[in-house]
Parts: sequence; C-alpha cells; structure tokens
Amino acid sequence: MLWYKSWLETRWRFFIGLGLFMLSAGGVIYAYPQVMKLIPRASDLDMSGALGQRIKDAVELSRDYRGYVWGQWTRQNLTQFTTLFAIILGSGGPYSQRSELFTLSLPVSRQRLVGVRSMAGLGELLVIVVVSSLMIPLLSPSVGQSYGVGNALVHALCAFVAGAAFFSLATLLSTSFSDIWRPLLIACSVAAVLWVVEQVARGFSPYSIFTVMNGETYFRSGRLPWVGLLASTGLSAAMLYGAAANIERRDF
Repeated sequence: MLWYKSWLETRWRFFIGLGLFMLSAGGVIYAYPQVMKLIPRASDLDMSGALGQRIKDAVELSRDYRGYVWGQWTRQNLTQFTTLFAIILGSGGPYSQRSELFTLSLPVSRQRLVGVRSMAGLGELLVIVVVSSLMIPLLSPSVGQSYGVGNALVHALCAFVAGAAFFSLATLLSTSFSDIWRPLLIACSVAAVLWVVEQVARGFSPYSIFTVMNGETYFRSGRLPWVGLLASTGLSAAMLYGAAANIERRDF
C-alpha cells in the first residue's frame, strides 16, 4: 500500500520528467548533423576571453561524436535535468502535506514511511535517467553514428548516484517544512550556488558534485570517479537517515 501510495503521489512528476528527458536526448542526437555543418565556420569566431575559450572547448569536443554527446547531453542536459528532477521528486510527501497526515496513523513505523517514499522516488529517478540515456545509442544510427550502450549506462549511473544527493536533500528539507515549495526552492538554491562556485572557482571543478554527475573522469580517462560516487552515496544515506530521524521526533 505504501509503495502504491508513493507512486500515486509522484507519478505525474515521473511521467513529465521521463518525457522531457527523452525529448532532450532526441533533440541532442538530431541536432548533430546541423552542428557538423557549423563547425568549419567556427574558425571565423573570436575565441578570446572566457566565453571564447568555452566556445573553443565545445567545438573541439564536437569534432568527435562521443565528445559531442558528452558535451551536449551528459555534461549539460543530463546533469541539469537530473539535478532539477531529483529535487522535484524528493520534495513533498505525506509527511509535509497536512491534508495527508492520516498516513502517519497507519500501522507502520515512520522510518518505514520515509524509507518507502525515498526508495520509490529514487527508483523513479533511476528509470528516468537510464531510459533517457539509452535513447542515445538507440537513436545514434539514425544520424549515421554509433554510441556504446556501456558508455550510456556508466554516465547514467554517475548522474543517478550524484543526483541522489539532491533528492536526499529535498527529502530532508521536506521533513522540516509543511509545504512542497520551501524544500524545492531551498534545494534548488543550494544547487545553483554549487554551480556558480564551480564556474567561478575553476580549480574547484574536479571536486564538484556536477563533475561526478557528468562522469568527466570516465569520459577523459576511462576511470570511474569512485571517490565522488562513494562520497555522494554516503551523503545521501546521511541525509535520508536524518530525514527518518526528523520525522520520528516531529510532533504532528
């Protein structure tokens, strides 16, 4: 019953997220032929300054199909959408909606309630990330290219594990507020601050959660970011434990 109730609460978020992710993946693939036509003209652009350097990096990545996919899909769309929908799926729940507080009177512990709600949300996030990532190798032949299923799954794993930290943050915040908006906005603000810090302090980038999420070390050297993945997993577990403890002692 708890699993089904969690599904009913989040199913529209799940379907909207899945649809947007898949459309984004398809858009990246079908834009590739047009990008290839523009690359020869890139030499005419002014590459000076920080913006010019970013354009140059994007052009260099796009000369190779795997680099194009990583630069346009994994590093940008997948990372950004995973962060956003992890927060959306993690926000709210029966413990933050006073109209549904009768759920807490069911013959189950509050820890189980938080656990089921969290596992259901993480499962939905995993499906969204994996299915949309598999669209890349599925659609690549339609533009005359190929992309390994293994690469798609590895990057999906990195995005999910690191993105779970934002889900867990939103879940923790949802046990402290009685509405969906404050947890969502606070978690989005935290993500925005981390992104700004990464952009401003370039030396911080290798240690950024977004670098773990986009699997840059795997793309460039074939090595998984084990330290970042383990740190993200530990952080997620700690925040979910905090959510369970918070809801246990909360007086409704």
